[in-house]
Amino acid sequence: MTDSAEELIQREERGAVVMLTLNRPTSLNSLTPELIDGLKAHVEAAEKSDHTRVIVITGAGRGFCAGQDLALVGGDSATPVNASLIRSYLDDHYLPLARLLHQGQCLVIAAVNGVAAGAGFSLALAADIRIAAPEAQFIQAFARIGLVPDAGGSYFLSRIIGPARACEMSLRATPVPAGEALALGIVSEVVPREGLIDRAWELAGELARGPLSLQYIKELFLEAGKADFETQLAKESVLQEKAALSWDFHEGVQAFLEKRPAAFQQR
Repeated sequence: MTDSAEELIQREERGAVVMLTLNRPTSLNSLTPELIDGLKAHVEAAEKSDHTRVIVITGAGRGFCAGQDLALVGGDSATPVNASLIRSYLDDHYLPLARLLHQGQCLVIAAVNGVAAGAGFSLALAADIRIAAPEAQFIQAFARIGLVPDAGGSYFLSRIIGPARACEMSLRATPVPAGEALALGIVSEVVPREGLIDRAWELAGELARGPLSLQYIKELFLEAGKADFETQLAKESVLQEKAALSWDFHEGVQAFLEKRPAAFQQR
């Protein structure tokens, strides 16, 4: 692999927002260890930054991400695929990225400009918010090559659309167009392709200007799917106290009383 990390991931920063563009357009941004690790390094840098609050992930060209680059793991009729290699790709590359996106403090938006298949679909699902162009398609493509959903795909999708529908989508491996994805709740908006990136910047900027409590809201809903009722009530109380101690809460109350927009500063 000769591509450098700089070539594989394009980075643009505007204020508290960082946009990361997967940049292997001739292969529909299919995933290699180098691309995954490059994306992870940029996300880690954003997480460590004092000012970055929102990450946008999109793809160059006509695809978002076609999943694993199978040329790197495929065998031929006489040589089986190396199953240990696939497992190491997951454990060493895919899973650390999925955990970081899902559990990190930065809010993550996926701007899905084209096909999101296999692990590329999982990558989009790991985001907190997904928007899509009308040309986007979402495919749980694993069954087409005799594999199972990975990189968090089964976890995320079953929680978004329900386990029965997620299982059917994975068993049949049929493409889900953007309009159907909107109806299912996989994406929250379908935006004309020419306006998708502008809308992603706009939405990210809106979140970046929000209060510190947005970080706690993400944390709260990470726990909601696995906690029992009493545990979740306790979590709400803890995070509500943290939010109430912030300068943003003071500003929010003052703005409400003064009938003006709040000017949050995330303190």
